[in-house]
Amino acid sequence: MAETSFIHITDLHIGNPDIPDDHLFSDTSATLRQVLSMVARIDPAPRFIIASGDLTNRGDAGSYRHLKDIMASTELPVFYALGNHDTRAGFYEGMLDRTHDLGAPFDHDHVLYGVHVIVLDTSTPGQIGGTIDPVQLAWLEGRLDAHADLPKLIVAHHAPALGDAPPWDHWRTIEFGQSQQLAALLNGRNILGILSGHIHHDRFSVWHGIPVIVGMGQHAATDILAADVLRMVEGASFGIGTIRRSGLTMALVPLPQTRAELNRYELKALRQRQEAAVAEATS
Repeated sequence: MAETSFIHITDLHIGNPDIPDDHLFSDTSATLRQVLSMVARIDPAPRFIIASGDLTNRGDAGSYRHLKDIMASTELPVFYALGNHDTRAGFYEGMLDRTHDLGAPFDHDHVLYGVHVIVLDTSTPGQIGGTIDPVQLAWLEGRLDAHADLPKLIVAHHAPALGDAPPWDHWRTIEFGQSQQLAALLNGRNILGILSGHIHHDRFSVWHGIPVIVGMGQHAATDILAADVLRMVEGASFGIGTIRRSGLTMALVPLPQTRAELNRYELKALRQRQEAAVAEATS
């Protein structure tokens, strides 16, 4: 196959300029414009952009319309995933002008330049963590089979749970049992990698032989040295992916950053919030 490059952005957290937002900790619109300007100068030009979720900070239609206006500056195809800060109804209305099936997961796939891009909607209304329901897994299996010969990029806002037991910080991942189901489904397939976000720091893993690429994103960075709290600091980056016959390479482009503290959350509160939402959903 011919060498193909692409851009990975994530956690854009675009806000609605008409609505003040105390939970938006940086000028994400300016950062996204800066990233797109940098992307436009890459030579040779990348073929497409993957935006792996948390496209907006509030999930309202106005924020998506603002995002749509910003993204109009690029002529590259853009494949969007939804994250926990997104809402399906807001995305469908603001980005796609869609007025039907507003609660349906936004799962979709595309083939271009010999690459099969599969986007899974791991967002779960009311929850921080990610899920993939049985209908979505069946859809994924069908799409994998439809282009079995092509190398594949899987896009999901939440990365799979990496360990052999449910993690204590389960709000950061796809639910553990569903992660195991996903691993079984992808086993033996031609998977180049999984592209994700959500945790706000750059992280590369190999999960059952599959590269899992998590991007820091364009809103704020997690200070991974702070173990007792979720400490958010100033920072942003994006990725340049290159697909060759030998596999996937990811290069990171950090933006100038001070790492100054922007906000902090109690980890206990995040865990309690996620567990309460899961309990309510299953009651």
